[in-house]
Amino acid sequence: MQRLAMDLRILSRELSLYLEHQVRIGFFGSGVGLSLILGFSFAYACYYMSSIAKKPQLVTGGESFSRFLQDHCPVVTETYYPTVWCWESRGQTLLRPFITSKPPVKYRNELIKTADGGQISLDWFDDDNSKCYMDASTRPTILLLPGLTGTSKESYILHMIHLSEELGYRCVVFNNRGVAGENLLTPRTYCCANTEDLETVIQHVHSLYPSAPFLAAGVSMGGHRHMFVKQIDMDHVMKAKSIREFDKRFTSVMFGYRTIDDYYTDASPNRRLKSVGIPVLCLNSVDDVFSPSHAIPIETAKQNPNVALVLTSYGGHIGFLEGIWPRQSTYMDRVFKQFVQAMVEHGHELSGM
Repeated sequence: MQRLAMDLRILSRELSLYLEHQVRIGFFGSGVGLSLILGFSFAYACYYMSSIAKKPQLVTGGESFSRFLQDHCPVVTETYYPTVWCWESRGQTLLRPFITSKPPVKYRNELIKTADGGQISLDWFDDDNSKCYMDASTRPTILLLPGLTGTSKESYILHMIHLSEELGYRCVVFNNRGVAGENLLTPRTYCCANTEDLETVIQHVHSLYPSAPFLAAGVSMGGHRHMFVKQIDMDHVMKAKSIREFDKRFTSVMFGYRTIDDYYTDASPNRRLKSVGIPVLCLNSVDDVFSPSHAIPIETAKQNPNVALVLTSYGGHIGFLEGIWPRQSTYMDRVFKQFVQAMVEHGHELSGM
């Protein structure tokens, strides 16, 4: 609330300075223009505060996890103030990549082999200058999972690494097969329902630093054409006009699903949430154009004490822009930083959950 009030005061001051130079000429000379602008601004501010700025809905399957989040990750219970001029879902979704900054990050790349002869590209941020965790063997490690077609170069990934660096943590980005510039050695990419590559990466990273706290953060879902022509009609695939058509013609065929509905059923989190055995925090906006409110498994989440959902009224898909000019940080960034820090420093409180 204090930050929003400060932003509104700054906006009002800038508007007043502008009007001070305009009020003596043209439309503003009568004072009518000034009255209309001030009246509209007041009405918009009232609408924004009453209908847009809201506290997120916190859904948990147990009191212990809920209390843990309120104590150590308070951002999930604070009012979320979407950017005042860009709170609508499509605007948040489309503008985030262009507005948010891209902090510089120097990676160390590693290619690891898979059981089927393929390879996975990992981009490491070792954080060797960490002052909080100087011993690399016990330095907390955060595995970052980009969204669909995303890589280690995405702005939201770079922000997570920057925030992890502030905490002294090490990060490793899991680039899905074929999206980060590495050669695709087998006719296989990735899909939401298959976790074999992720399991390979987790085992590899954990084997390197078995004594270090290990966490993962995924965003959204969290091509070399010649490899597929023998089993898939790529010309037909490239004519797809929607994500569903692409999944029907390509993803479901590659992974052997009988129908597109079989693939979507297998990929849905609904059937997996019940078996989650470690603390998991999920952030989703109910106006997300790709993950709408009716698809969020609220009732299923309530049945597992290890799962918590943070549902904001606005934010779009990976948007969560806030402030007048949301370049340096988003609401998602703040949730990420507080939660990983809470798990590293206070995770033992949940051991008996």
